[in-house]
Amino acid sequence: MIKVSSSAREKVAVLMQEEGFDPQSAFVRVGVKSGGCSGLSYDLSFDAQQQENDQLFEDNQVKIVVDKKSLLYLVGTTLEYSGGLNGKGFVFNNPNANRTCGCGESFSL
Repeated sequence: MIKVSSSAREKVAVLMQEEGFDPQSAFVRVGVKSGGCSGLSYDLSFDAQQQENDQLFEDNQVKIVVDKKSLLYLVGTTLEYSGGLNGKGFVFNNPNANRTCGCGESFSL
């Protein structure tokens, strides 16, 4: 399961509307791909169509889909949003990550 903080929920709703997605029916697609400073990086996008290998979650009024392969790396993760002058944008608080890079966009197990 993936959790969504209140700050991330608010930002997701705003960004979805700006990009032409309906927050009531569309969802956040979260995945893991090879790359980044630490070996694996997060992939975040909006989508309106669920794929055959997707697992659907809903937390804090946000629908999230994760492909089954990525789910192994993301179980227990919380999607957060940090704004302001020193904010990093969307941040993944992943308890499975042994090491993360300085920017927080990649990790290793």
